Amino acid sequence: MSKNENHLLKLLGVGFGIAVTVGGTIGTGILRKPGIISGLIGDPTVIMLLWLAVGIYALLGTLCAIELAVSIPQAGAWYVYARRAFGDYFGFVTGITSWLGTVSALGFGAFTLSEYIVLLVPSWSEYTAFLAVGLLILLTGFHWLGTRSAGKSQEILAAIKATGLLIFVAVCFMYGGNPVNSQVSTVLNDQTGTITFIAVISALQAIFYTYDGWHTATYFTEENKDPAKTLPKSMILGVVTIIVIYLLVNGAILYALPHDILSTSKLAAADAISYIFGPQYSKIITIMLMISILGIVNAQIMFAPRVIYSMSRDKLFLPAGIRVNKAGTPAVAMPLTSLLSIILILSGKDTCGRLSDIATFFFVLSYAAGFFALIQLRKTEPNLSRPFKAPFFPWLPGLLIILSLLFLVGAAYSDLWSGIYALVFLGFSYPLFLMVKSLNQNAR
Repeated sequence: MSKNENHLLKLLGVGFGIAVTVGGTIGTGILRKPGIISGLIGDPTVIMLLWLAVGIYALLGTLCAIELAVSIPQAGAWYVYARRAFGDYFGFVTGITSWLGTVSALGFGAFTLSEYIVLLVPSWSEYTAFLAVGLLILLTGFHWLGTRSAGKSQEILAAIKATGLLIFVAVCFMYGGNPVNSQVSTVLNDQTGTITFIAVISALQAIFYTYDGWHTATYFTEENKDPAKTLPKSMILGVVTIIVIYLLVNGAILYALPHDILSTSKLAAADAISYIFGPQYSKIITIMLMISILGIVNAQIMFAPRVIYSMSRDKLFLPAGIRVNKAGTPAVAMPLTSLLSIILILSGKDTCGRLSDIATFFFVLSYAAGFFALIQLRKTEPNLSRPFKAPFFPWLPGLLIILSLLFLVGAAYSDLWSGIYALVFLGFSYPLFLMVKSLNQNAR
């Protein structure tokens, strides 16, 4: 393949933008985290307010991300903006943390999907990790076929996912007040007790993880036929859809499940259907939720390689990472992403769960870098073409920076191990940056 062929193809439009925003966000988090959050908080009103608060954060962040994406329409999202604003090193740190966070989430998502498969076929319980590995291998092979087929698959999966979750919500509210396992209505049971600061931060950490993906469409700006026209519409509609679905699903789960069951539930949506109709019906919702997880894993395996493709193009990653096949798929970056996720899966279930928490640090660090980049670029490149401008500048990005940093400090305080892991990585980032620069210079 010649050097000139190593470029991404402009094949995507507004439908894909909405689909990848919804599909790249809604998945494992909304299926696994409600039980954890209920155990931490207890009060349904506070739980709903926390979900709404992070949703507003995501919507405001979207307004900032749109300006950056249409002003600098390149693959890689936060990495591209941080590098443009602050130079190679900060771009490198942002890109690597963004990529590693998604790799962790990809492994966690594939493992969760395999757990749902085991619910349908209990005899496969000993092969959970291998099922997850097989799933990633199959998806890698499918995405190798090209951007067009991958994009269409994302639109289909997102539509099925949204429909399935709305059906789940309707069922919970229609039948949740009179479950077959109990004669007592469970309408939004209140749990009395003191809500601690650490509990709130831990709940927010779980919710931030669940909302990550609101910016997914920005990874594909370079492949968008007309980003200035379609991206604002697709991202805003996508994020609003996510907020509405998350609030509805949480309300439905809180309505259907008593607190003592929900607070210990690992798969809250499936447990809600089991509680209402009996365990024989849980397989129906399990299949629907598997499609939901498949949608987010499908999106992650598609957008994560765009980061290291873009870094390789800027000589900040492996030189081979710039290779793209004729169908528009990053030919080295995608298999490498899948391989690292597979290694994490094989390292054990506890590792996957822990990495989902660590990934949240990396995600929010990437957000903060993007918001800082927006302010910096307004100063250093005032004449940069900006078809869309974030409102309330500089107050909006400034507020989001403060909220992001406050969350990171609080999360480090409440989850010291994850915070230390993130800081250790940042400590090693500069020597790693120098090594990568040297590797690229020697490859010339």
